[in-house]
Amino acid sequence: MKGNFQIILVVIFMALALFGVLVFAGIIKIGGDNNPTGAQGTVVLWGTEKTQTISQAIEDFNKANPTFIVKYVQKYPETFDNDLLEALASGTGPDMFFISDELAYKYSNKIYTIPYASYPLATFKNSFVRAGEVFLTGKGILAFPLVVDPLVMYYNRSTLDANNIIYPPATWDDLENDVPLITQKDDSGKIIKSAVAMGQFSNVLHAKDILTTLFMQLGNPIVSEKEGTFFSTLDTSNVKYDLSSVLKFYTDFTDPLNNIYSWNRALQNSQDDFSAENLAFYFGFASEFTSLVNKNPNQNFLAAPMPQVKNSNLKLTFAHTTGIAISSFSKNFNTAFTAASLMATGDFASAYAKATNAVPARRDLLAVKQTDAFFPIFYSSALFGESWLDPSTSDTDDIFRNMIEGVLSNNMTPSEAIRDSSAKLDILFAK
Repeated sequence: MKGNFQIILVVIFMALALFGVLVFAGIIKIGGDNNPTGAQGTVVLWGTEKTQTISQAIEDFNKANPTFIVKYVQKYPETFDNDLLEALASGTGPDMFFISDELAYKYSNKIYTIPYASYPLATFKNSFVRAGEVFLTGKGILAFPLVVDPLVMYYNRSTLDANNIIYPPATWDDLENDVPLITQKDDSGKIIKSAVAMGQFSNVLHAKDILTTLFMQLGNPIVSEKEGTFFSTLDTSNVKYDLSSVLKFYTDFTDPLNNIYSWNRALQNSQDDFSAENLAFYFGFASEFTSLVNKNPNQNFLAAPMPQVKNSNLKLTFAHTTGIAISSFSKNFNTAFTAASLMATGDFASAYAKATNAVPARRDLLAVKQTDAFFPIFYSSALFGESWLDPSTSDTDDIFRNMIEGVLSNNMTPSEAIRDSSAKLDILFAK
């Protein structure tokens, strides 16, 4: 009962805060208006979710807000980026669009940045998880967070049981101890069963996200902002962390002479190897759960939080976030702002998360107890998920690939690779 009462209080607080924000912004008119929000007409929302998946959530939202209509238009994920750029350039773009953290920086000059005077920073942080703060800039808010996708550790229960490992590793030290117990090699030294896929880039799915998780767990934010300018913090000197040692730790898993040798470039990609039950631990996103089940319905696996730094007061994992952004080219801005605000803070957010089998980004929704075997881990991981503003995913993939392969080829020391990557990241922000 106490938990339910707290949830109700949070919802009421958010509703009152949103009402105050809309009044302050001049979108809600106090008085005898039959349409107090001032929102009218039709606004178009673009996204890549299938129409049939979220049509009921959209329909229910429109019924609850009869003075205006949100029209959803489905786009293909492969062409969404180009379609949106071309539409905005031609003046025919949507009023709102679902946007991921990976595209937020790229579209920041085409998104209406909501000033903190209109939506207070404290309200945002009290309402949404930390991963949603990737949409915060010095000038305001790029998008209202909707769902979050945390990086977790999937593990093969049968493999752990066979090796007398009672619990999955909670820390990286625990993982190091488990690797020699699980990894199996033949007489020629060829790996036939791996503990964990780390050390490489090409066949380790989410290698960049795993490595940035390690960096951020030591307190490095990857990217920072000063007076509207973003810059890399990878080469920032700080006694609290040494990123070169973290990079070396990562690459040690592919060193045949190291005790934690568990992976090499000759193996298949990490997700396939896990589904083939040749890999004990797989670092993947919560959104991959269904595909993992479909790949091997008979596999005995569960999920656990990402390992953490031993004795650290900080708990963190990488997480992607999807939010609702308002186009700066919208011809019906008041309605777009009202709709986006209500979608993120009202019933639509819960309905959208359920329809897409995703984890909500709102704190009060994460307080709802989950009873299945996986979503309690996904929900708890979402609370300590964090992201960073990626200027270009394809370019930063190349940067992190070169960082890792530069060390593996002995062309660079870990320190040199960190400095080189940081300089290249700064160049991306300077473009």
